[in-house]
Amino acid sequence: MSNLKQIIRHRDNGMALQTISKTLGISRNTVKKYLQLIDSKGLTHGELLIKSDEELDALLADPDQKSDQRHQELVSFFPFMESELKRTGVNRWVLWGEYRQKHPDGYSYSQFCDHFKQWRIGLSASMRIEHVPGDKLYIDFTGDKLSTVDPVTGEITDLEVYVATLGCSQYSYVEAIPSQRKEDFIAATENAMHYFGGVPKALVPDNLKSAVTKADKYEPTINSVFLDFANHYGCAVFPARSRKPQDKALVEKTVSIVYSRIYAPLRNKVYHDIKTLNEDIRHHLTIHNSTPFQKRPESRQELFDSEEKNALCPLPTERYELKEFKYATVTKTSHLCLNPEKHYYSIPYRYIGKKVKIVYSDSYVSVFCDRERIAFHKRSLKERGYTTVKEHMPSAHRFVSDWNPDYFLNWAKGIHPEVRHYLQVILDSYPYPEQAYKSCLGILGYDKKAGRERLIGAVKRATHYNTYNYSVITRILNSGMDSIPLAIENKTNKSIEHENIRGAESFK
Repeated sequence: MSNLKQIIRHRDNGMALQTISKTLGISRNTVKKYLQLIDSKGLTHGELLIKSDEELDALLADPDQKSDQRHQELVSFFPFMESELKRTGVNRWVLWGEYRQKHPDGYSYSQFCDHFKQWRIGLSASMRIEHVPGDKLYIDFTGDKLSTVDPVTGEITDLEVYVATLGCSQYSYVEAIPSQRKEDFIAATENAMHYFGGVPKALVPDNLKSAVTKADKYEPTINSVFLDFANHYGCAVFPARSRKPQDKALVEKTVSIVYSRIYAPLRNKVYHDIKTLNEDIRHHLTIHNSTPFQKRPESRQELFDSEEKNALCPLPTERYELKEFKYATVTKTSHLCLNPEKHYYSIPYRYIGKKVKIVYSDSYVSVFCDRERIAFHKRSLKERGYTTVKEHMPSAHRFVSDWNPDYFLNWAKGIHPEVRHYLQVILDSYPYPEQAYKSCLGILGYDKKAGRERLIGAVKRATHYNTYNYSVITRILNSGMDSIPLAIENKTNKSIEHENIRGAESFK
């Protein structure tokens, strides 16, 4: 096409075809053919000269139908060739021979291979993605890990390295974290957004379990906790397609740069804690973001400040709290138990017997029924404690259910008066009687589990020591102390006389 432009210029200057042929080293017929082709397109020489070589190549392609059909026959053979090359013993030479048997006037072996190579490049070619400022944050982990060393035992702990890159400016964030678990992954993503000082419109993670529960080409299933995190920050989640690295080419490129600009400077250092390691990572990350691009005058930091920073959405006022979800049925005590501390939280009594959803974090507990929040409590870590709202309790509304103080006291009276007295003390010790129902139920259950006589003996012993709860009854029965008469235990021991034992007078 560069020669074509020379032909046009020489022809405009009045040069003869033979002279043009000699000047450019092209046959006269070729020069004539190009000039005739130009005339057939109906374009002026000036219009052709301002076009690029690629545009001219497309515009003035050889219209020879026979040649075009020959090329189409070759291209139609390539999909078959692609699959056959995977079979043992099959190579390009063998397949070219089969191609020439079908098409004797086909391409030579060298042209055959060259066209096949170009065809494969065309298959793998990707469209250049134009990145909009503040649009997407690409997320990935490095393949190689960093580590810390215990200064006492010498034990090496491998650490995952989290990498996040904004699409437009390629401004990046890097952090070493303990694992790829959702807790660490979400915390690192949150740290990245606070490092950028804003929230992108979408997060593009790889298909790791912390972000994507089930990978799918069309409808991937997003991890519910990560989706809740994204909703808190007001951004969407678009997972990269499985086995499609071009979907997150920017962060893949950043990972390779991280190896040279962060891993390499740290390679001869030994770290004993993750905090110190991340401080050094942050130092070298700042240098990386401030270093100009190889083919552009500005740095990632400058591009971020000028184009992307103001395009990010504002951060929410509060940080995200990792939530856990569970389902439970409201018991007759009008409470729900939350592990691992086994703390009890009150629920409005009208929901007794209904299945509810519990959403809890480190600071609060919310309970939902039919998508409506029915209870909210501050989280308490007191083991086996109670958090109770007065209005939730049946007793506050004079509500009588199957379980009430009289129900348990009458049951205990049928076993023994002392058992009834013991339960009465327990019921009186709680601000709300419903809080004691579980203890009463457990104690009365020993009537069948351990036997009535043993239960009565355990209650008498616990009453003697003035201890009133389910746990002490359990300990007495498990240790067999209910069978030891209190009279024997309280009998005073005889004084021991021995020549080596001094009396009280020796200590006056």
